[in-house]
Order: sequence, then structure tokens, then C-alpha cells
Amino acid sequence: MSSTTPPHIDQPIEPAAPAQGAEQHGAGAHSDGGWDAPDKKIPVQTRSERFQSGDLDAFPTVTGREVNWKFAPLAKLQPLLDGGLDGSAYRFLARQSDGADVEWGRSDDPRVGTAGLPEDRAAAAAWSARDAVLAVTVKATEAHEFITITRSDFGTQPRAAHTVITAEPHAQGIVVLDNRGSALLSENIEIVVQDGARLTVVSLQDWDDDAVHVSTHFAEVGRDAFLKHVVVSLGGDVIRVNPSTHLGAQGADTEMYGVYFADAGQYIEQQVYVNHDAPNTRGRVNYKGALQGKGAHTVWIGDVLIGRAGDGTDSYEQNRNLVLTDGTRADSIPNLEIETGNIEGAGHASATGRFDDEQLFYLQARGIPEEEARRLVVLGFLVEVIQKIGAPELEERLIGAVEQELAEGRSVIVAPAEADA
Repeated sequence: MSSTTPPHIDQPIEPAAPAQGAEQHGAGAHSDGGWDAPDKKIPVQTRSERFQSGDLDAFPTVTGREVNWKFAPLAKLQPLLDGGLDGSAYRFLARQSDGADVEWGRSDDPRVGTAGLPEDRAAAAAWSARDAVLAVTVKATEAHEFITITRSDFGTQPRAAHTVITAEPHAQGIVVLDNRGSALLSENIEIVVQDGARLTVVSLQDWDDDAVHVSTHFAEVGRDAFLKHVVVSLGGDVIRVNPSTHLGAQGADTEMYGVYFADAGQYIEQQVYVNHDAPNTRGRVNYKGALQGKGAHTVWIGDVLIGRAGDGTDSYEQNRNLVLTDGTRADSIPNLEIETGNIEGAGHASATGRFDDEQLFYLQARGIPEEEARRLVVLGFLVEVIQKIGAPELEERLIGAVEQELAEGRSVIVAPAEADA
């Protein structure tokens, strides 16, 4: 189905930030004191203490020195940071089962803000610019509901978008946001998984080569509810997806997966946050990426907070990067905060490396040519995450896309001695 554009209405008034927080813009007092002296102010380093607001003017101009912007190519992102975005409704194509709804809502839809508030200027710019809200609802039926929303008509002008995905109590389903075409887009996606529901949300970035996409995901997971969140980033010039999940009710559970493939000159960033804020919650984060071609750059920052109320927490996060050629860069930063000692377990890991020579030797020893062996190793590395989606048709499409990426770059993955022969 295609969307219809709702009338423009005035933006709702966002709650005002505390006076001190507005002045500090996310800064905190140094433990050594001297807070009254301007030169003593230091930026907040932990994700849990970041300033939050839907007001663009509450955030200072981004300089690139901020901890959450220091890797990003700001020149390409600047049109999305200045405000004045087009937040009107856009055309999309939806395919859905009977127990799922997709509809346009007003910008003052009461569901807005139920999962979180912006933590940076890009998200606040999109938040302030929204003229319409795309509301996706997964109803509680006996079936496993599905919704696929294909978006390919954003164009090249600075745009904003706001989506609220709600899984009703005890509902089950999967929502796929399939992004294609050209875009200069900043968006906020709110995900509310109500008590006892089980929801999978997949964000697929298969943009054209000129696309610039900044996306902030906020998720709120209810009592004994489960959210599987998957980010797949393949196409585009600059992709920055920052998902955060708040486990604020007992027994809340989340699995957050990511798979990405960066080509020459491409920038892909993910900043993942899991907040264990209730007893007996569980979190698993597993992101994997591959890089090939000069100037390919990926960034993964994983933050986990186990709060004082997080007794019985079971949490683990990891990031793995496979470097296929020289000239690439993979930044990987896992962070873990623990405020209670009464937990089941917590850990984090990060690794970046080249091909495992033993794997290549094993395959070549069985008569498989080196180029094919390398292709199989990369597929095996990434497919582990792709197969977690739980949608065979989509998984098959993504495996084919990875194979295409490898085929297009096979001239640079072959060992130099073989390429010169």
C-alpha cells in the first residue's frame, strides 16, 4: 500500500530540560572540584549520563571533538545537524499480515516519546522536524505477524522521519524496515515491546552509493518480553545507526545483532547501548563486519549499563571485524558499567583481524582455490549473524547481497602475488 500525507500541524511542546543541564549540555562536574571555573568543565564520558532532549536548541553545535561524534565525517552529515529538515510524510510500500497495522499519525501522537528521547543533535533535529509519525502495531493474535516496509523515495534533500513500533502484550511478530534508493535522512525509531510480547525488528540499509543516513533507535522492553533487534548495513555512503534498549521491567530480554560490509570510501557506524534497569534481565549483543577497499571505515561502540536495580543480570556484548584489504580502518570500543555485584554474569569482547590462515589452508588442502576459500570464510563469518533474523526469504536475500559485495571486490581480496601473476 502507499501512504497518504497528513496535514501539517504545530509541533507539541517538549518538556523543558533542567536549567543546570541546559547550561552544561551534557557535561558533568570533575571529582577534583573547581566546577565554577569554565575551564574545568569536562564532557560526560558514560552513555548513561548523557543529556536528553527533543529540543534541537538544547544541543550545542557539533565540533567533532565530542566522544560520540569524534569518528564521524561531519562535512557529509552537516545538513542533518543544522535543523530545517523536511519531516513530512513520505511514500512507502507495506506488506503485512492481518494482525499488523501501518498508519500515519499526527506529530503529537501520544506514543511519541514513550521509548526515549534524543541524546544528540542529529536525533533532536529529526525529532523537532517531524510533521507526521509512522505508527506500526503488531497485535496479539495466535499467528506470528509480519510487516515489511520498503522505503525508497526520500530523494536527495535533507529529510527527517519518525517511526513508532508497538508490540501489544503477548504479541509475536517481525517488522522489517527495508531502506533503498538515495537519501539524506535523519530519523528516530521508537520500539515498545509490551509485557509478554516477542518482537523482531530488522533495519536494512541497502541504500544507493550516495545515501547519507543517520538513525537513532530507542527500545523499551516490558516485563518478561523479548526484543530481537537486527541492523544490516550494506549500501550507502555514510551510515550511522545508534540503537539503545532499556530493559526496565523484570525478566526483560534482548538480543541485538548487527552485520555490515564496508567498501572503499564507505563509512558505517553503530553505537549500541543496553541498559539493565530491572531484576533478572538478559542481554546479548553480537555485531560482525567486513571491510574491503581503501578508505573503508567502520565504527562500533558498545555500551552496557547494569544499574543498581539490575540484580540477576546476565549480559554479554561482542564485536568482530574481518579486514579483507589494506587501507581500511575498524574502530571497536566496548564499554561496561556495573553498579551492583549481585549479577549472573557480564562480559564484553572485541577483535579485529585478517583471514585465519589455518582456515584458508584447510579449505585449500581440500582442493578449493584460494579466492573461493576466502569467499567461503567471509560468508561463514557474516552468515552466523544473518541467520539469527529468523526470516528465510530475507536471509537468502542478504546472503546474496554479501556474495555480490565479495564478487565486486574480488580483484582486491586476492593475494597480491596471485593478482600480479
